[in-house]
Amino acid sequence: MRRLLLLCEYDGTLFAGLQRQGRGLRTVQGELERALPGIGALPKAVAAGRTDAGVHALAMPFHVDVESAIPVEKVPEALNRLLPEDLKVVAAREVAPDFHARKDALWRAYRYRILVRPHPSPLLRHRALWVRRPLDLEAMEEALPLLLGRHNFLGFAKEETRPGERELLEARLQVAEGEAGLEVRLYFRGTSFLRGQVRGMVGTLLEVGLGKRPPESLKAILKTADRRLAGPTAPAHGLYFVEAAYPEEKLSP
Repeated sequence: MRRLLLLCEYDGTLFAGLQRQGRGLRTVQGELERALPGIGALPKAVAAGRTDAGVHALAMPFHVDVESAIPVEKVPEALNRLLPEDLKVVAAREVAPDFHARKDALWRAYRYRILVRPHPSPLLRHRALWVRRPLDLEAMEEALPLLLGRHNFLGFAKEETRPGERELLEARLQVAEGEAGLEVRLYFRGTSFLRGQVRGMVGTLLEVGLGKRPPESLKAILKTADRRLAGPTAPAHGLYFVEAAYPEEKLSP
């Protein structure tokens, strides 16, 4: 038995989320687990985290256990023949037998894409949030450092029953001129995230950018953990799970 780390890329548009759910619901975990026996692996995949319906991923880590002798370098190609077009394995490596994709993660990172232009983009309608009005990027950049550090982030979360304290390691804004126009990208890296936390932060930062609230209003949200003080939850289709990091000793078989 070998434990492998798989990095998966997926378009979340037609998935009911990452985590396996009730019968009839199409999920990322469900599709991957359906394909695993085809390469001699146990039909169980454990992810680094969870994403809601409509959220995308560039490199979501999963760990799986393989009983067959298939060379690890052939795993992506073999699995991709069995997986649907909106879910693919982009890399695979053998890891320590006790490696755990969720518990061993040192940090996780997300990106949110915002298209700023007068008219919506048919090409990016499932890939980025369209905002018609220009954003005050300086105000948004002023607000971002307030989120850094260890706080109770329940004021930005949704449907969350776990304790709210989390540590945000990095929060930054990038501007890019893409083929569709001006794109604002918000990047967040933290040890872990609450359900809906990133989208709640984005929705609040968008209100800052649109002049609906001052940057310092984020302080009260973190202090009180009151969801009513924050902005709306940003739509899922602009969010991407980017990557996760692990201790080097866990990445060696």
